[in-house]
Amino acid sequence: MGDRTSVHTDRELVALFRIKEKRHYAFDLIVKKYQEKLYWHIRKLLINHDDTDDTLQNTFVKAWGALDGFREDAGLYTWLYRIATNEALTLLNHKRRRLMLPLVDVEKQLTASLETDEYFNGDELQLALQKALLKLPDKQRLVFNMKYFNEMKYEEMAEILETSVGALKASYHLAVKKIEKFITEH
Repeated sequence: MGDRTSVHTDRELVALFRIKEKRHYAFDLIVKKYQEKLYWHIRKLLINHDDTDDTLQNTFVKAWGALDGFREDAGLYTWLYRIATNEALTLLNHKRRRLMLPLVDVEKQLTASLETDEYFNGDELQLALQKALLKLPDKQRLVFNMKYFNEMKYEEMAEILETSVGALKASYHLAVKKIEKFITEH
């Protein structure tokens, strides 16, 4: 049995985690399997690398503490994605409260962070898209990122975000319209 995570299904990884002697090994496999996907999901919401790293770490800490009670009603990835999403939104809300900044100021701060980000290597259109995304309310940005970048089906998104497919379609449509308007005006 190698260290390759593709050898194990999510169900096998959860079962392996529940064996006390295999817990650390199983969790390492889970982290290796999902850390990159979750990193980029969080990064699209938070923009900043350090905040993303911290949030990813918090996601896995919470997952470690709750994995024993994971009922497998949802897939493991869906469950981790929900934790990561909640952690990212919590950080954004915490920043707004701590800094007592209105939404516009947080958006300006994130835009400045994006423009000076050494890891961002996109062209002007990509930068315009990212700036347009930052103008969206968090939930619309989240839905747009999940649909556009992660190519998730509405049904998967509904399970993760615990909302209806209709509400998600409406959010995505509104996000697209706002992005189109921003890009044509700038």
